[in-house]
Amino acid sequence: MSLTYLSGFGNEYATEAVPGALPQGRNSPQRAPFDLYPELISGTAFTAPRHENRRTWMYRRRPSVVAGRYESYTHPLWTTGGDRETALAPEPMRWHPIPFEPNSETDFVDGMRTLAANGDADAQCGVGSLVYLATKSMDKRAFVNADGELLVVPQQGRLLITTELGVLEVAPGEIAVLPRGLVFKVAVPDGPSRGYVCENYGAQFRLPDLGPIGSNGLANARDFLAPVAAYEDHSAPYELVKKFGGRFWRAPTKGTPFNVVAWHGNLSPMKYDTTHFMTIGSISFDHPDPSILTVLTSPSDTPGTANCDFVIFPPRWLVMEDTFRPPWYHRNLMSEFMGLVYGEYDAKPGGFKPGGASLHNAMVPHGPDEEAFDKASHADLKPQKLDNTLAFMFESRYRFIPTSFALNKAPLDHDYANCWAGLKDQFKVS
Repeated sequence: MSLTYLSGFGNEYATEAVPGALPQGRNSPQRAPFDLYPELISGTAFTAPRHENRRTWMYRRRPSVVAGRYESYTHPLWTTGGDRETALAPEPMRWHPIPFEPNSETDFVDGMRTLAANGDADAQCGVGSLVYLATKSMDKRAFVNADGELLVVPQQGRLLITTELGVLEVAPGEIAVLPRGLVFKVAVPDGPSRGYVCENYGAQFRLPDLGPIGSNGLANARDFLAPVAAYEDHSAPYELVKKFGGRFWRAPTKGTPFNVVAWHGNLSPMKYDTTHFMTIGSISFDHPDPSILTVLTSPSDTPGTANCDFVIFPPRWLVMEDTFRPPWYHRNLMSEFMGLVYGEYDAKPGGFKPGGASLHNAMVPHGPDEEAFDKASHADLKPQKLDNTLAFMFESRYRFIPTSFALNKAPLDHDYANCWAGLKDQFKVS
């Protein structure tokens, strides 16, 4: 499927599927072109500073208020926020890839499983770390999340994401960001599909400041792509599923919610290809902090301490001299939920598999396993290309709390800590 996109992160876009559908000179004329209904979606408060303000005007065939009464919908595996009653030992955790259930018929929404979360959606802080397993496309079914924006990281299979503002095709190695409150549906053209999701209850993801790096580097704004206006030309009814206050609801609609003929604004879904990330690294000595690999950040009220950073570990050159090149052993203030899209992660070459996940909470020690430490300690330090690899991290100032599903039903690696058991006391005094 060949799709057209608009370029730029948070740009002021204007797009119409039918020429002349966008009003000129005003947002809400007495009668919009083609008798469309103007509708505003605000991603920030009206009075947010101009450089942070996000909103989009849509011109649609029927406004989104046209829907039936909502009734409760059960989704036990997609939970919201962290349950502080959970007794969680300060230990590292790891999960093997969650397998697909035999003969499962599950779409993107029903296939969502929360592994760990923190914060509170109503307080608008914290994030959830989820895995989806989808074996069928959403047909005449749509979803809207009022609790937070979604950052989607496919690991197996492409996703075709139809939104009110247009269509995105997102493959493994790419990501998608879906704003809070925007209606969408997901098709799985490659069959069974798996990936990761960050449900961000806090401040919207934005590009990080570059500081001493200067004006260029990391993720470039122009490489983020937004969809052009597109609409479904039929009136078949839909089921609309809504996540609201940590609970799920569903309602019938009289027609498709994907009926926006034109739109303009700076709140939109986006996709990004991680191969365009300009990696910054050391060209002298020492392993730099992973903050130089940040793609997007959701800031908190403490400068420099993120509600969530989205960090990637893509293919890159390692050229540092007299340096232990994998990540060092460390304990961090920030909590780290990690996933692997493809290849190997250099600090865990054996036990960490694509589709799996790990969790290292605040001040929980972690680092290279025994094999990685021994190999890196004795390596011939020539220029080395880490290739065919893509790992990522959802890093948060808040402690992640695993769900009951993660602790009792997901393939938890109970022997994870054994990967460090063989590290010996090597201290020698000559």
